[in-house]
Amino acid sequence: MAKIAAIDLFCGAGGLSLGAARAGFSVVAGVELDKHAHANHTLNFPASKNLQLDIAKLSGVQLLMASGIQHGTLGGLIGGPPCQGFSSIGHKNPKDARNGLFAHFMRLVAETGPAFFLAENVPGILLKKNASVLKAALQKVPSHYSMLPPMEVDASLFGAPTNRTRVFFIGVDSRRLPPIHVEDFSPPTNVDKIYVQEALAGLNPDVDPNTPSEEVIWTAVGELPKGGFYSRVQNRIPQGVGNREAILRYKNARETSGHIGTLHAHEIARRYGALLPGSKDPVSRSVRLKNEGLCHTLRAGTGPEKGSYQAVRPIHPTEPRVITPREAARLQGFPDWFLLPPTKWHSFRQIGNSVSPLVAEAVLAVLYRHLAQHLEVPQAMAEAA
Repeated sequence: MAKIAAIDLFCGAGGLSLGAARAGFSVVAGVELDKHAHANHTLNFPASKNLQLDIAKLSGVQLLMASGIQHGTLGGLIGGPPCQGFSSIGHKNPKDARNGLFAHFMRLVAETGPAFFLAENVPGILLKKNASVLKAALQKVPSHYSMLPPMEVDASLFGAPTNRTRVFFIGVDSRRLPPIHVEDFSPPTNVDKIYVQEALAGLNPDVDPNTPSEEVIWTAVGELPKGGFYSRVQNRIPQGVGNREAILRYKNARETSGHIGTLHAHEIARRYGALLPGSKDPVSRSVRLKNEGLCHTLRAGTGPEKGSYQAVRPIHPTEPRVITPREAARLQGFPDWFLLPPTKWHSFRQIGNSVSPLVAEAVLAVLYRHLAQHLEVPQAMAEAA
């Protein structure tokens, strides 16, 4: 059977894209307005059409044409519209202009006619104060889509070393597909719980804080244990996914990008070193991770339009410093061969905004099997894939 085409809206660095590709989909296009996230998605998904476009101004016809997909042949429209206005952290503004992008996602569902759609957001979208925004968005979904109730998903139950919780909105075209059920997405029973210490295996805790700010730094990774988490850290590279140099460096020299430190003043390092695991630094509000615990939700910080503020970063469980971008990527479930931006700010922002690829793969694999079993794949879709 030909691969089924998917388009990732608000694709960011590509957490959903990677999960979709690992689940079996051909990610034919990723759409992202932010130039830095767009650039990094382009590097990691060279076989996709990487489109730097404003989704609020994009029509379904334009999206399909730019993606090389005929109307009626798109397998899935997936994406994580910006969630800052819905978040339980920060200003929590129900009138945040970015909230309207969730409705634009649903508008594009109506205009592109995928066999299924999946939209991801923060649990705060379900709060009463956001009810009118959510209702207006969901009203744009055509009546022939059978929608599941919003599903809250804890990443740790799917093998990620973080308790990050997100909400998934899923619908399938009832004219082409039989119903799918919430129970189909239950966490697998054969996935081991992964904690911080295990997640950071092979990454040297002694990192150089004095690194150039605009060039990719490559660092050797030690041998890793066996298991499903480590298999995804090292391997499971879908066709057409991955930056060639990053993959070759990892396969040939076991080098990864983004394991770069942060230079702290002596007093800050002293405070961090004295903190007990699980404690919060009273000044920076950073929390020290526990070796035998889960990472809390990693935050993204703000974009240039909101002042480019850095997010509070967790403190390493044994070192007197905040975690590196590569350590953050591990805690979010990204593989070591996945290329990170050269700067810490862009790396943390993209990781913090992303869906865990481990969660994305598990959820989208259910949808891929459902489509593969019931959907007749048109020739146009096969050619696009």
